Amino acid sequence: MNSEIIPVILSGGSGSRLWPLSRQHFPKQFLCLSESRTLIQETLHRIESLNSKENIIICNEEHRFLVAEQLRENDYLNKTSIILEPIARNTAPAIALAAFSAISKGTDPLMLVLAADHVITDPENFIIAIKKATPFALKDKVITFGIQPKKAETGYGYIQKGDCLTSDVFTVAKFVEKPDSLTAEEYLASGNYFWNSGIFLVKASVYLSQLQKFAPKIFESCRESVAQSSHDMIFVRPDEQCFSRCESISIDYAIMEHTSDGVMVITDMDWSDVGSWSSLWDISPKSESGNFSTGDVIHHSTTNSYIHNSNGLVATVGIDNLVIVNTKDALLVANKDHVQDVKKIYEHLQSSGRSEYLSHTAIYRSWGHYERIDKGTGFEVRKIFVKPKAKIDLQKHYHRAEHWIVVKGTAEVTKNGETFLLTENESTYISIGELHSMRNPGSYPLEIIEIHTGSYLNEDDNYSA
Repeated sequence: MNSEIIPVILSGGSGSRLWPLSRQHFPKQFLCLSESRTLIQETLHRIESLNSKENIIICNEEHRFLVAEQLRENDYLNKTSIILEPIARNTAPAIALAAFSAISKGTDPLMLVLAADHVITDPENFIIAIKKATPFALKDKVITFGIQPKKAETGYGYIQKGDCLTSDVFTVAKFVEKPDSLTAEEYLASGNYFWNSGIFLVKASVYLSQLQKFAPKIFESCRESVAQSSHDMIFVRPDEQCFSRCESISIDYAIMEHTSDGVMVITDMDWSDVGSWSSLWDISPKSESGNFSTGDVIHHSTTNSYIHNSNGLVATVGIDNLVIVNTKDALLVANKDHVQDVKKIYEHLQSSGRSEYLSHTAIYRSWGHYERIDKGTGFEVRKIFVKPKAKIDLQKHYHRAEHWIVVKGTAEVTKNGETFLLTENESTYISIGELHSMRNPGSYPLEIIEIHTGSYLNEDDNYSA
């Protein structure tokens, strides 16, 4: 009986409650919040002992280069398939893409479905729970993992246990939504309700048969979408037109609330979905005064607070129970008891057309990234970082000119068919309408100061040849 496990990592969502660190173009799974690795790298690291032959990551178009770079940093790129979800349609269709992809290769593995942005600080119990679940998954059950609740949490959904199958393994009685405070207290006191981790273990074929039974339109749309997939470098692109016909629905609603084959493994793996700044404070190491801080921070008479600083100095005096997050372009100050409402700020920025919800000052591309240094009427200054051997494609602009100054490394510049090298402290000028490209021929990162001048400086003034 095949017991191969393929991790399926869902890397979607915006993490809006962790603004201003988490942004639409740089959500929380790409952040280092509690370890030296980012959350998505931690997710991959904790499943290494499973010795899987392949990982599957489902992400969107905007994040594809971030995912690839974070995989490359930890040597996971060669054993990972990156499937680009054409449009956001929640977890049920996303998992179907992975299941059809696995089946198309002639295998029927167990899929371990994980979120890319969760924190698990007891990986040993995590692996033990997977091993407990495996025999049931091999018998065509759909396994979910219930977390032993430590408090009456209102930020999580819950699962009610049903009949006992073995120690810590039960049938699923029902899934329930995030409760109010009184209901959460009742759940905790009863001992019959467990936090919904959003982690699943199921055969690819079983998942698809359940989907065909309970959500046949999603099944058919995903089947056609994967059948018509195209490949772009290391990325797999399912067909957008087919996939767009899917309903946006979670696996909980699409399958788990209807199936009679649901099984819950109860575990205590020190799990958190890090859905708010207060949940991050809960799992972070704290001083005797209850403070967690990172960056250049000075405290005086400060207690029970979370301070994350990545820009300049932050000094706190006489505060309690606050969250302070300081980035290059935004500062958040919030009472820790009201951090769920940070999403309201995010939504306001979005509806107002402001850029602070969308991205940081650093913007990532396939060739590297750039940081905005300054911007005003008719000009913008950037610092560009080009990876070794990487190239910025041939392009031209109709409304702006550019001035490039090499700060570190060597640039191979092409202008109107002429190619030449620039080294440190050398520069060149790109006129409006002039075809140009740049490559880093060296073995070390190339750093350039780029100055834009002109009447229109937006990214869409860009013709790629």
